[in-house]
Amino acid sequence: MAEVLDFIQVATSGAAAMVAEMAKASWDPFRRGIARWFGDHAGTESVEGDLQVIDEARARLTECPESERDAVAEELRQELFIQLAAFLRKHPTAAVELQELVEGSDSADEGRQARTSVHHNTNSQVVVTGGSLRAGGSIVYRGPGGAQ
Repeated sequence: MAEVLDFIQVATSGAAAMVAEMAKASWDPFRRGIARWFGDHAGTESVEGDLQVIDEARARLTECPESERDAVAEELRQELFIQLAAFLRKHPTAAVELQELVEGSDSADEGRQARTSVHHNTNSQVVVTGGSLRAGGSIVYRGPGGAQ
């Protein structure tokens, strides 16, 4: 029973990391790592089918309206958990490497700021920074019709 619990924990963290990475610019390197992981343990014939499921999941996440993103992400975590748990049952030695992929994606995020989306900003200025911002002089915003 302890082995099953380990697979469940690894599959859960793997699915969560996968969904989190899907919406990031770092998706392609993470996807290559997952493809390599599948291939190392199941052979190339299985990789295409597994990756197709993952690519379809990413498309669903990235193409859904922002207002539905959390619900879609939760559905995908559940679906990918099932896929990963089934894979780990067939290939128990793959659990350690999946955990390393998950930890690698976590460490890549260290120091990153939260993702920011800015919409409907007519006649406004938006400054978003992931770190320090040094502006020489001053930043001045004058609304439409304001004095120059």
